[in-house]
Amino acid sequence: MGMNGSTMLAPLRQGLPPIDPAAVSSSASCALPARFEAVRGARQFTRTTLRQWELSDRFDDVALVVSELVTNALRHALPTEALRETQEPPVRLHLMRWTNRLVCAVRDPSHDSPGTAGESDDAPFPDPSGAAESGRGLFLVDSFSDSWGWHPLAGSLHGKVVWALFRLA
Repeated sequence: MGMNGSTMLAPLRQGLPPIDPAAVSSSASCALPARFEAVRGARQFTRTTLRQWELSDRFDDVALVVSELVTNALRHALPTEALRETQEPPVRLHLMRWTNRLVCAVRDPSHDSPGTAGESDDAPFPDPSGAAESGRGLFLVDSFSDSWGWHPLAGSLHGKVVWALFRLA
């Protein structure tokens, strides 16, 4: 997970039952290039990681959420110049597993709230009816995960983390 892991995880604890640090069993992360093909790479990384953690039965829901979070980061959180090749990938996917929960977190360089970039409305779902051609990503994240949220990064990291939590049996 790298530097500032505690900064990233602190908001994940808000509103959740206490997480015993001894119960943390695994974490994995990968850097994603600023190309839409990175979504496929994120899904492959998720499949491999869940297989290693013996959570393959959760792949469909988790992969859908990972795809939406990564797509949102690439589409809405990157300046247009970042979509060209850069030295450091601007988006990072983190998967963290505890005994009874799994968290998918996507870090991006934007400070804008998910779903509100460039909009005056603070609602995370631009079209709650689900009839729009686009804009349903966060609705899907909300529907397929047990909870989700976001927070700005602190310290030397810039941007935000959007996360989704899955309870495990």
